Amino acid sequence: MADAPAGAPVSTDLTVGGMTCAACVGRVERTLARIDGVTAGVNLATGRARVLHPAGVAVGDLVAAVERAGFTATPAGAGQPPVDRAEEPAERWRLLVTALAAVPVVVLSMVPALQFPAWQWVCFALAVPVVTWGSAGFHRRARQGLRHGTATMDTLVSLGVVASFGWSAYALVFGGAGGLGMRMPFSLTADGGGGAHVYLEAAVGVPLFVLAGRLLEGRVRRRTGSALRALAELGAKEVCVRDPRSGQERLIPIEQLLPGREFVVRPGERVATDGVVVEGGSALDLSLLTGESAPVEVGPGDAVAGATVNVGGALVVRATAVGADTQLARITALVADAQAGKARAQRLADAVAGVFVPCVLAVAVAVLGFWLGAGADPQAAVTAAVAVLVVACPCALGLATPTALLAATGRGAELGVLVRGPEVLESLRRIDTVVLDKTGTLTTGRTELGELTVVPGVEADEVLRLAGAVEQRSEHPVGRAVLSAARARCGSLPAVAAFAATAGVGVTGSVEGRAVRVVRPEDSSAELPAVLAGARDRAGAAGRTPVLVELDGRAVALLAVGDALRSGSWRALHRLRALGLETVLLTGDGPGAARAVAAELGIERVHCSASPARKAEVVAELRAAGRTTAVVGDGVNDAVALASADLGVALASGSDAAIGAAGLTLVRGDIEAVVDAVRLARRTLATIRVNLLWAFGYNLVLIPLAAVGLLNPMLAAVAMSLSSLLVVGNSLRLRTWQPGRGAGRPGGGPRRGAAGVAG
Repeated sequence: MADAPAGAPVSTDLTVGGMTCAACVGRVERTLARIDGVTAGVNLATGRARVLHPAGVAVGDLVAAVERAGFTATPAGAGQPPVDRAEEPAERWRLLVTALAAVPVVVLSMVPALQFPAWQWVCFALAVPVVTWGSAGFHRRARQGLRHGTATMDTLVSLGVVASFGWSAYALVFGGAGGLGMRMPFSLTADGGGGAHVYLEAAVGVPLFVLAGRLLEGRVRRRTGSALRALAELGAKEVCVRDPRSGQERLIPIEQLLPGREFVVRPGERVATDGVVVEGGSALDLSLLTGESAPVEVGPGDAVAGATVNVGGALVVRATAVGADTQLARITALVADAQAGKARAQRLADAVAGVFVPCVLAVAVAVLGFWLGAGADPQAAVTAAVAVLVVACPCALGLATPTALLAATGRGAELGVLVRGPEVLESLRRIDTVVLDKTGTLTTGRTELGELTVVPGVEADEVLRLAGAVEQRSEHPVGRAVLSAARARCGSLPAVAAFAATAGVGVTGSVEGRAVRVVRPEDSSAELPAVLAGARDRAGAAGRTPVLVELDGRAVALLAVGDALRSGSWRALHRLRALGLETVLLTGDGPGAARAVAAELGIERVHCSASPARKAEVVAELRAAGRTTAVVGDGVNDAVALASADLGVALASGSDAAIGAAGLTLVRGDIEAVVDAVRLARRTLATIRVNLLWAFGYNLVLIPLAAVGLLNPMLAAVAMSLSSLLVVGNSLRLRTWQPGRGAGRPGGGPRRGAAGVAG
């Protein structure tokens, strides 16, 4: 149960047992809604009820209300995935015994050549345990529903079984079907082919096929939710902690790990929890958590996430977050919350299912009355009415949307895309304009060395080595960028002597007997060669910071330092446009940097120097023009725009304000995940449409066929079970959906921000 301010509604999750169809969902929701101030949304696929209630309403009152409605209920842990209950041995045993008794009855009823003298009485004896013990669950739930004035799928099955068995018993005793030499042809329709007829195959076939269908359906539904359970199980169960004073190591349960403790991660082990590397260097496999396939190098000072796999050397990590505060726990909670919600299509299906079963009962009674009133054989009239009862299937209606959402949100989590609720997927499908922040979204947000230009006769690596040596003692971001590039390209650097730093100007020092200055070009007294002047102008036009390197008073190189594009930005923009989406750059950065990035990525509409309020205004203007917008950002200054858009998309590496205002969070540091999210949303909504079309179309076609006597009740039971399996199976295909990747940059050239050399 989530904390809430005084007077605010409290959210509680309940695990509800005993629901079999969308009508059950409606009954639970209506029962909970009778409590003052309570609203509830129930998900059939997950067996979860998300209840909003006043703080004064106890959880026990909610549980009691659900139990009064004829179902079981237990509080579920906040943000935790639904319990993956194993198939109850009693249910498997019930299905096995039912099959052993029902199969001989079905075979004898369908194959006249096997009908020996008194075969019908043997079938009657075999049918008794199926109708009573095998179907007990249907009868019990139907009785509970009637006590509460509601009807569900179990009501239809129970009535169909009782009617079939009751008519058969009457025909055996009073209708002339009990003769020892009786032969009964099998018919696909309700007329029975003429002569005495019993419907024991329907009385046993209906519970057999429904029990088998629900068992298979449960297995398939568990597969659709497997991604969420896999996320929950990624966390380590034990952790090897290290005493910082003695250096001794020991294993403890993960629950005993506290923030600030140091723990050891050996090669092949999972990082136990979120933390910062204290010692060692390695590569981490983030694929199970973020969907990124390439391992990421980490070293002292780098942050690491729990559940990632160490594929390199040993690490010593200081824990910064444990339990519900870790990135894995937040991801699991977001996915669980998304799966607890309802899409608009599901609310429509639930509303239809609420009146569906009573309408089917009315149709069955009308069919029986019409056939009898028309002078038809009573057994044909009863059979047609039973077929109507059995073939009707609100289960498919109840499963059409939640199973697709369950599979899609789980697959999205595997790909590093976290949706806050089903309405996010619906919004994504309608998006036609993507508004992108620059710094930290399209770019890395880190200052890096871009272009290195040297005068003729000077070696670029030597200049970079000397400039990096001077910057070793600098704390300025530009100096850090130069130092990082020097270490990457030149390895170890020499020591610096006579170091001096002038704020707003640069640094100077002596390296290997040479005077080295790294300063702003305008603060240099040295003559600037034409090649360096051109590099300075290019850097300014691109929004980068030009830095001049002097050796012994001579200007020898110009470094262009700036924010580098993320590696997948160009490909992401290309794929967004391929989906028919317009892209807009909206940044607080200046015109030079903004237009340079826009030109590099092919973005035509640019809004630069935008304050947080102006960003929100731009989004409002786009929406007023009829555009459906998604805003992608990562900073506090993006939060207002994220909240005002049709859909906010935040990077998980961004600020808490941005993530809180967004409906979609990208765990990967790659905005290509936006493309994956849009394509997944479109595929999910297409799957839901197919499911609903099948669920409605199935009933529209087969109920009239059953009403006019063209459908045997046993075949109706098979069709009813298959309808649910087809819906769930279609949703399951989303679990294996692959996003695909577009082509890289044309020509295969380096991305902007990679260090280059001109001379």
